[in-house]
Amino acid sequence: MGKYFGTDGFRGEAGVVLTAEHAFKIGRYLGWYYGKDHHAKIVIGKDTRRSSYMYENALAAGITSSGSDAYLLHVTTTPCVSYITRTEMFDCGVMISASHNPFTDNGIKLMNCDGEKMDDALQDEIERYIDGLIDEIPFATGDQVGCTVDFYSGRNRYIGYLTNVATKSFEDRKVALDCANGSSWMIAPAVFNALGSKTYVINNSPDGSNINFGCGSTHIEGLCEYVKANQLDCGFAFDGDADRCLAVDENGEIVNGDKIMYICGKYLKSIGQLPSNKVVTTVMSNFGLYKALDRIGISYEKTAVGDRYVYENMKEFNHMVGGEQSGHVIFRKYARTGDGILTAIMLLSVLVETQLPLSVLASEVTMYPQVLKNVVVDDKDATLEDPAVKLAVEAATAELGDNGRVLLRKSGTEPVLRVMSEAGSNEECEKHVDAIIESMKVSGHLIKIK
Repeated sequence: MGKYFGTDGFRGEAGVVLTAEHAFKIGRYLGWYYGKDHHAKIVIGKDTRRSSYMYENALAAGITSSGSDAYLLHVTTTPCVSYITRTEMFDCGVMISASHNPFTDNGIKLMNCDGEKMDDALQDEIERYIDGLIDEIPFATGDQVGCTVDFYSGRNRYIGYLTNVATKSFEDRKVALDCANGSSWMIAPAVFNALGSKTYVINNSPDGSNINFGCGSTHIEGLCEYVKANQLDCGFAFDGDADRCLAVDENGEIVNGDKIMYICGKYLKSIGQLPSNKVVTTVMSNFGLYKALDRIGISYEKTAVGDRYVYENMKEFNHMVGGEQSGHVIFRKYARTGDGILTAIMLLSVLVETQLPLSVLASEVTMYPQVLKNVVVDDKDATLEDPAVKLAVEAATAELGDNGRVLLRKSGTEPVLRVMSEAGSNEECEKHVDAIIESMKVSGHLIKIK
């Protein structure tokens, strides 16, 4: 993780942490780097935040001033940028979005020519350029100045691609879509209408400042009520850039990313499309998911938190399904990143093929209660290696046996350890988490509980 770029791009408060000058310099470096030996093409997408238009212009100015061409998809989703980058032979892709964050934040996500998240080495070089540690890049002049190209047609190609993923019509299915007043507000309804569903859409009136505000995958309560009140078959909630999706069953109950992975993984196995017989999760997936996968004979991998780590594992070991409890679900046959609309299509396809309601499909996964506390410590590594802390973790693990787990995880940006327990009850979780935190206090590492 670098100074500016984290696991999901350069993100922070617009105009404060992330400025238009940052965007211009990122564009300058990308245009120069990819245009060293040919006339490069870079595609840009954005979400509906007011500041996204500012960054779009700054990035395009930087790219063209370095002699490369900037193709503008305008408002679209992160997975759309990924798809277009790899299928239309672009040198790289850029998405302007802070995902599920409030509209006052924004971010820049970079993708390589295969539509995958850009490797850290190149992002490190961009950071060095931003900080003035690399010689200034020459400006293009004359006919070497790049062009800015309106490429809205790319969105239509992506819509066409998604509609071809489903193998059967969604006719007579009553489906709600919560577009979070974000990137999916036009694309998701177009896809589901094309697939024949009776589509009910909420939070699809972006005004530049209402993205994720009381809606979408991080505020799913409204969708739960809407699905139940209108007696719909299911609902899907996206985040600001639509790379994640959470579902709601016909009873208004939430179906999270863990349950979605289980349902889709089980179905794909039944039709011979889970060749490795594994689902890739992060260490934060719920213990209940693993118990459910064990029962049906599907194995699993556990990666560090972050969908980029999930995808890297999937790519290296040829796994087809993976993701996070938050709704970042990756179907590697079809996409290189989490894709909320694709996830909704895949899940609804299982409902159509099995003729079972979503509540029945999701009932096979019983989510374990979870308690997580963040603690500030003097030294993260020293705390994890402390004998007293290790002993407390071992004692909790032994007591829980096959009926739960404990997990200690380092924050990537703060002097914080995350202490988590999953067990049969909240009380049991609290007991084990508090015992581990007490061991940190006794050993002198604990500063405070956040």
